[in-house]
Amino acid sequence: MTIAHNLTVAPISAAEHVAFVRSRRSVSFLQTPAWAHVKTEWRSESLGWYDGPRLAGAGLVLHRPVPRLDRYTLAYLPEGPVIDWSGELSAWLDPLATYLRAQGAFAIRLGPPVRTTTWSAVQVKEGIADPGVERLTDLPSEQIDPVGGRVTDQLRNAGWLPQNPDVGFGTGHPQFTFELPLAGRSEDDLLRRMNQLWRRNIKKAAKEGVEVTAGDDLKAFHDLYVHTAERDHFTPRPLRYFETMFEVMRAEDPERIRLYLAHHQGDLVAATILVRVGVQAWYSYGASSTGKREVRGSNACQWAMIRDSLAAGCEVYNLRGITPTLDADDPHLGLIQFKVGTGGAAVRYVGEWDLPLRPLVYRAFDLYMKRREHLRRRDR
Repeated sequence: MTIAHNLTVAPISAAEHVAFVRSRRSVSFLQTPAWAHVKTEWRSESLGWYDGPRLAGAGLVLHRPVPRLDRYTLAYLPEGPVIDWSGELSAWLDPLATYLRAQGAFAIRLGPPVRTTTWSAVQVKEGIADPGVERLTDLPSEQIDPVGGRVTDQLRNAGWLPQNPDVGFGTGHPQFTFELPLAGRSEDDLLRRMNQLWRRNIKKAAKEGVEVTAGDDLKAFHDLYVHTAERDHFTPRPLRYFETMFEVMRAEDPERIRLYLAHHQGDLVAATILVRVGVQAWYSYGASSTGKREVRGSNACQWAMIRDSLAAGCEVYNLRGITPTLDADDPHLGLIQFKVGTGGAAVRYVGEWDLPLRPLVYRAFDLYMKRREHLRRRDR
């Protein structure tokens, strides 16, 4: 794609934004206009990049106000914007900075949807088994994306600051994910690539009579989700959050989001939420009962979502975030062990980056966030 060097940034309507999303093979659901209505605590706007009269890029911006300085905002583009990341980034990001500074932003935070490194399931399993390997980044990569390296270099040289915590999870979206390639594969192919435990659990669920259906009973999902939160010690979102999520996403595209419910002899044993945009599907939320874990309802839900994603023509099934740890003593290891059983790959992205537009305000915000994170960890 040839892009002029005089790109301009201006607000676009939700309809224009949706049309642009539909023109792409896939866009993160966090960069759809519907997501703005899910994140109701933030002010939002859709922006477009114009190459002359042509709309060449788009982004959803979420504006987060600064405590006690409401006239300034952090302008956040989660897993975006949707632009051509393969070329000269200043042509895209300079007009974005000019526009957002004029709107009162003290900083921009974005998360380029660009990979840097990929590790196969075999490599990850070998790393877990090797006591000398503590992190994914200690392993040789199966694939290095040169675009990711160029994006990282350009952002750093332009004064952007990386916001990726060493532990892999922070206040933003994770830099490391686990993804299952679907393109060109059949259900039998996918089963063969899974490890023995996953195949056995899928068969066990079927033998035990677990039934997975797509439904609309968000209250049942939420009750199980709250139970899961209490067991696993995280703070659950309210039911209204999920009701809004389904309402606005389905209004934008009836196939965008789906709820899966796994029952065993009338009991709800697992529930999951799948989101799909174009050729990519995401496992977004999951819940499971403490009782009847032996019937493997969670594996049954995952397999149903994978099969439906494959049937819908998706090329990637994204199991979302992991931490880069491979240390046997790290409590996060179980997460990657569960996901690696699918036979997919661990993927590192460029991660999230900040560009301070008003340095004094940015430093105050940074101190506030670090203090809040310290208090959150202390109170765990």
